[in-house]
Amino acid sequence: MQPKPRANGTTVTEFILLGLVETPELWPLVFLLFLLAYMTTVGGNLSILAAVLVEPKLHTPMYFFLGNLSVMDVGCISVTIPCMLFRLLAHKRTIPYGDCLTQLFFFHLLVGVDCFLLTAMAYDRFLAICRPLTYSTRMNHTVQRILVATSWACAFSNALTHTVAISTLNFCGPNVINHFYCDLPQLFQLSCSSTQLNELLLFAVGFIMAGTPMALIFMSYIHVAAAVLRIRSAEGRKKAFSTCSSHLTVVAIFYGTGIFNYMRLGSIKLSDKDKAIGIFNTVISPMVNPLIYSLRNPDVQAALWRVFTGRRAAA
Repeated sequence: MQPKPRANGTTVTEFILLGLVETPELWPLVFLLFLLAYMTTVGGNLSILAAVLVEPKLHTPMYFFLGNLSVMDVGCISVTIPCMLFRLLAHKRTIPYGDCLTQLFFFHLLVGVDCFLLTAMAYDRFLAICRPLTYSTRMNHTVQRILVATSWACAFSNALTHTVAISTLNFCGPNVINHFYCDLPQLFQLSCSSTQLNELLLFAVGFIMAGTPMALIFMSYIHVAAAVLRIRSAEGRKKAFSTCSSHLTVVAIFYGTGIFNYMRLGSIKLSDKDKAIGIFNTVISPMVNPLIYSLRNPDVQAALWRVFTGRRAAA
């Protein structure tokens, strides 16, 4: 890489992404594995979306949010994995500076929407179980659209804030990123400027973007658990818990990996462990979400069967 000269030094015009493995002999295996994972993720999530659209039983607020979540999961993996596969195929490791920031923006945009959609789904479960008499009015079509639009607006503001903030940093020396996509922690490590303000911004915005939704989800499920425990029927309790367990599993994976990735900046040197967390964020989580939501849900399973066999639902 030949950096461009500037009055106050040099500026990096591209970064080198080391990828998952540095041994060229392993690149074909990595390519095949992640191509399969990408196709499985896209196919699984689009199948969930198709099931939600064609099955009348799934035309409810919970599945409306699930359909949106499936679209976001396809977006999240599409922002990172196809680029990595292209570089493996072309035996190319470089990524232009502008493309790196573009990838960072869209990744944080889609992950941010995911974050708020999970919160909306928890609110939906709270209303359905704790406020069943007013559920249909409190979670009508207008409210659903407002919640999705608000999710997009908040996520856009977050992604734009971080992208603009990172663009103010100077990159004038090392340009090797020990990862397979561009993200904030790795870029902070390479900056010639002080990243203290950027890290404080990440913590502050992260508290709003992640802390507030986590608190709302936690409070929602405290009320849900209390309401479920008051149900006398064992079958009723089992059904109520089954509708929430899938969502809680996804929340645990999503927030667990996110907190580990972003809330420990400056504490240790970034290593190959971050690649594993990145795989969870970009591949594992979107890939297992359709399985988690359909595994214990007979309505989703029946709808998926009709999608795959081409049968229509009974009138």
